[in-house]
Amino acid sequence: MLQNKQGIVFGVANKRSIAWATAQALAGAGARLALTYQNERLRENVEELARTISGTLTLQCDVTKTEEVDQTFARLREAFGRLDFLIHSIAYAPREALEGAYLDTSREAFLTALDISAYSLTELARAAAPLMTDGGSIVTMTYYGAEKVVPNYNVMGVAKAALEASTRYLAAELGQRNIRVNAISAGPIQTLAARGIGNLNVMLKHHAERSPLRRNVEAREVANVALFLCSSLASGITGEVIHVDCGYNIMGF
Repeated sequence: MLQNKQGIVFGVANKRSIAWATAQALAGAGARLALTYQNERLRENVEELARTISGTLTLQCDVTKTEEVDQTFARLREAFGRLDFLIHSIAYAPREALEGAYLDTSREAFLTALDISAYSLTELARAAAPLMTDGGSIVTMTYYGAEKVVPNYNVMGVAKAALEASTRYLAAELGQRNIRVNAISAGPIQTLAARGIGNLNVMLKHHAERSPLRRNVEAREVANVALFLCSSLASGITGEVIHVDCGYNIMGF
């Protein structure tokens, strides 16, 4: 499905991350990959995973540092020449902002969440677009807390709302270059990032009880939709938020 395609995945932290499940799905479909890690602390984990996929390039990229973003895409240009897809699976807010009252969110926590979780998509898209000479696909990860109030999701819900709006604006502007931009709204999954949310276990139990499929979604199911969006099968889809949450979002109460 993705033979002779090349792309980069941002957000791999460990083997349980949605980004890693997505990388495996993309590689399994024949794509050549680059994986990024935020800093030296995560380097060993990501490089160990990358060694399980032949020919995978690993690059350090802290998206809060423009110089590292520029270096990453310069390396990609040298190694790959062109880019066909980009996976943005990055989100962060200080732990204290993901519990208690949203009203108590500090300015610093708000700006941090919006910078890393939302603005980074715009910066990465801007850097990737010149390499997508034959068109391409950009896929980001969001959550239902962007649409409705989810206890303890707080500032991350606001950041994800900005991310979803960015998806639409980027899709409108990049469409003339045949670059598609879409978001996947995944149900809650036990990942390293998700464990920072207060009462995650309560959220998982509620989703499993209320979703039409009566279970929680798995990372591989989210990854399969990302694979679809990166393939020619999704050539007419852009600017969308696709829910992959076992149907939870359709329920009223």
